[in-house]
Amino acid sequence: MAMALADELARIAVIVEAEAEPGERLAAVLPTEPHPGRRVYLCTFAGGGGDDERRNWLAVDDRGVGIEERSLVRDAVSILGTCELAEENAGGGELEELHGRLVALRLTEAPEGIDDAEEAVLELQRVIGVPPVLATPSRLDAIGVAARRLEVALGGGLQPSPFAEAMRAGRDVVDALLLDVESSYRRELR
Repeated sequence: MAMALADELARIAVIVEAEAEPGERLAAVLPTEPHPGRRVYLCTFAGGGGDDERRNWLAVDDRGVGIEERSLVRDAVSILGTCELAEENAGGGELEELHGRLVALRLTEAPEGIDDAEEAVLELQRVIGVPPVLATPSRLDAIGVAARRLEVALGGGLQPSPFAEAMRAGRDVVDALLLDVESSYRRELR
């Protein structure tokens, strides 16, 4: 039986904590699978505290071994950042609030199509899930499909997708994350 993701993260954290330098702590272990069957854990270390807080990064494989292959690290960072961007922008970023408004609308006015809209919100919430989640291309696709289904259910079928626009606009955020990881990576990337 496959190890639960939370257990995998705890196992990797124990291994990677040995990489922390004096005054540093392992701040996060972020799971990705940029290519089918190729798990990469992006680990961030923090130290210094206060205004001197500094961060650096290390990507490790499923054995906790540091990765030095630039393209694999970039792929892992890209899918992580893009999945997080999708989660933040799907359904306008406020799914619980939107669901509450739809329920209230169904109870007070019961407009046509409200059930489809409610189902679409619930499906999008299910796809996004609760942390920890594995950032993968298929997860990104599933979020996009569920977000578009919600937009159509809300009457936006003929209009440009706000979700797609937010994803395009947010590409700079993913690029900035890539730059941050590469510039503060704990190993030399080749």
